Amino acid sequence: MKPFLILQLRPETEAADDEFAAFLAKGGLGAGQVRRIRLDRESLPQGLDLGDCSGVIVGGGPGCVSDPAETKDPVEARIEAQILSMMPEIVGRDIPFMGCCYGIGVLAHHLGGGVSKERYGEPVGPVTCHLTPEGATDPLLAGFPASFDAFVGHKEAVQDLPPGARHLLSSGPCPYQMIRHGQNVYATQFHPEADAEGFATRIRVYRNRGYFPPDEADALIATCRAANVTAPERILARFVARYSQG
Repeated sequence: MKPFLILQLRPETEAADDEFAAFLAKGGLGAGQVRRIRLDRESLPQGLDLGDCSGVIVGGGPGCVSDPAETKDPVEARIEAQILSMMPEIVGRDIPFMGCCYGIGVLAHHLGGGVSKERYGEPVGPVTCHLTPEGATDPLLAGFPASFDAFVGHKEAVQDLPPGARHLLSSGPCPYQMIRHGQNVYATQFHPEADAEGFATRIRVYRNRGYFPPDEADALIATCRAANVTAPERILARFVARYSQG
C-alpha cells in the first residue's frame, strides 16, 4: 500500500517517539506502511508528492498557531510554517488528512476560522465528546455512541466553525472537538491516538509548559489512568482503513 505520511511537530523526543508508536498501534499500521517526518529535525523534502501517500496524519505539539509571531520559539515557528505550507494542496485536492489537536488549529487557521486562547481551552485529562447530527452520519463516526470520552489538553481552540467545514463532535467545555472539510480532510481537538499511559508520558514531558500547575502532574496521571477512553482510537483506525491505497 502507499504509505501514510506522519508529520510530527513535537521537539521533545520522548513525547514524539511515544506519539509515533501510538499512531502505529492505534492505526493498525506497521513501520513499513508509513513515512515519518519530524519537522523539528528535518524540512519537508523538495518535490514531495502527496499523491504518493495514502493520507497525511499530523500529530500534536506544544506550539500555538494563535501566538504572536514575535513570541514563538524559532523551532516551533519553523514547524508551523512548514505544516501550513502544505494545507493549500491538502484542502484544494481534498487529500485524506487527520490533524490531531494542534492539527485542528492548523486546519481552522488555514480555512480562515478563528483560533485563539480566548475561549474553550481545556485542562489535561478526559472530556466527554458528543456526536452532532452530521457527525452521526460521517463515515469515521457512523455507529459510534452518542457520547464518549477522549483525552484533551490544549491552551488554544477553534472559536467559530471555519468556512466550509462540517461540525462532527463537540464537548461541554469546547464546542469544536472534530471537524471535516470536503470529504476527506479531518481534524480533532482531542487526541485519537492517546491512551492513559501515553498521556502520562506527555504530562511528565510538558509539566512545565503551562498546561497545568506542575504539582498537579501526579493527580492528572491518576485521573487519566482511571478514565475509560477507548472509542477515539477507532476513529484513527477507521481513517487508516478507509484511505489505505494499494
